[in-house]
Amino acid sequence: MTVDTEPQEPESTAMRFEVVSSALKEGTAAAARVGRLALPGRRPIDTPNFIAVTSRGTLPHVTPDNISKHLQVSGAYFSLEDFVEKSQQNLSRPPPIFSAPTSTNHPTPLYSFTGTPSHITTILAARRLPAVPSPIGNSTKSISVFTNTGFQNLSTTDYLSAASTLEPDITIPLADLTNNSPPGTSPTSKRALRMAERTDEWIVDWFSSPLSTSTSTFAPVLPIPYPIQWEYLSRLAEDYIPSSQLSGLAVHDPDIIPDLATHQPSLLSLPLLSLSNPSNPHLILRHIALGTDLFALPLINAVSDAGLALNFTFPAPPSPGSPPLPLAVDLSLPSFSTSVTPLSESCTCYACKSHHKSYIHHLLQAREMLGWTLLQIHNHATMSAFFGGIQRSIKDATFEDERLSFSRAYDSEMPAGVGERPRMRGYQYKSQGGEENAGKKKNKPAWQKELAVEDDKVEVPETDGGRELQEKGVGEVVKGSGR
Repeated sequence: MTVDTEPQEPESTAMRFEVVSSALKEGTAAAARVGRLALPGRRPIDTPNFIAVTSRGTLPHVTPDNISKHLQVSGAYFSLEDFVEKSQQNLSRPPPIFSAPTSTNHPTPLYSFTGTPSHITTILAARRLPAVPSPIGNSTKSISVFTNTGFQNLSTTDYLSAASTLEPDITIPLADLTNNSPPGTSPTSKRALRMAERTDEWIVDWFSSPLSTSTSTFAPVLPIPYPIQWEYLSRLAEDYIPSSQLSGLAVHDPDIIPDLATHQPSLLSLPLLSLSNPSNPHLILRHIALGTDLFALPLINAVSDAGLALNFTFPAPPSPGSPPLPLAVDLSLPSFSTSVTPLSESCTCYACKSHHKSYIHHLLQAREMLGWTLLQIHNHATMSAFFGGIQRSIKDATFEDERLSFSRAYDSEMPAGVGERPRMRGYQYKSQGGEENAGKKKNKPAWQKELAVEDDKVEVPETDGGRELQEKGVGEVVKGSGR
């Protein structure tokens, strides 16, 4: 049964969310739904939808002006650890973002410092997505965050102070997460219970302190079984929904949504933001079928870095008897060196209208940043069209049939991508204590000698740099010439 209502614009300064259409059927606890999330001064977000995931305060490879011109992005996920260098306790020098000047177009320090377009909803969390595992773990009063100068402790008090200064539209309070469990595994029951107890204590501390009335709170829902965190979830439903302090949920594992529908149905009146980091559109569709409203998708940045152009639509094209279609094409492959067709025939984004596969293949081979910029524009446009098709199918009561057709039409996983990625940043691989490749360089050298010709060697001083030149076959160290 499909239920439709007309979306209403917010009448106050508070965030508003309402379900416009639901595919809920008799006998099911949760189902796909269409909604509208509206915040004052921001572009309304029709759900299901996704938000962009930033790195160091910006969407990788895309400048703010191009975000406004070429991307249909309504929200952006920021992490506090991207902006801080030291522990936030007893700071002698606050991070520069805290004192960023504001203006009409950039009304808060977060908008001003990052240059985020004013129509985009900002979501602030303590950690990146996905988070780099900490070798020291969390404590009873704080979590461990990966700053520019290494891991530092961040307490609820310090994080609340930072959120009050930056004034994001939505803030996600601290949660006691391990971040290092292998995919498909769960923490031990003892560790899971400690996660629930700590997060419960921290949420009480969070709501006991005043926060800007313009900032909404999305409480974390932990990736552990419902019975272990039922007391924490009951507190959210019974204490913070009636007081209008709780505006949404940040769900780390959408499989818990049916349990919420059964045991805490009032929580499903809130928008559900998934932080589960799905690796392909099939998982996105599965989570939407459970009732997820919003997704933070690091997947898009990852496939762009891999040189992949997304190539799927929803609904899927009819292809009876045909082999599954690839979810993306790897433009670094030599076969695209002479292809003058768009990245996707059905796409109308700037990259597809203005350029072709051969040009982007050349950019990737030359390691020109424009190649990844155009891929970001295309991949975000493809994902926007994908979610638009999902919204229409839910309203038309065809979502489940179209979801099944999609699973048959496309490969189950993204291609790996064989091209060379952009140079890795430290937070993308550090802190993996004891990993086999620890100490090895992650990036290809910016230069190297192609042919070792004895006569080409030059004399270099006996320094670290000189010894590196000698290892490359370019120079020959002169003993005693270093400082």
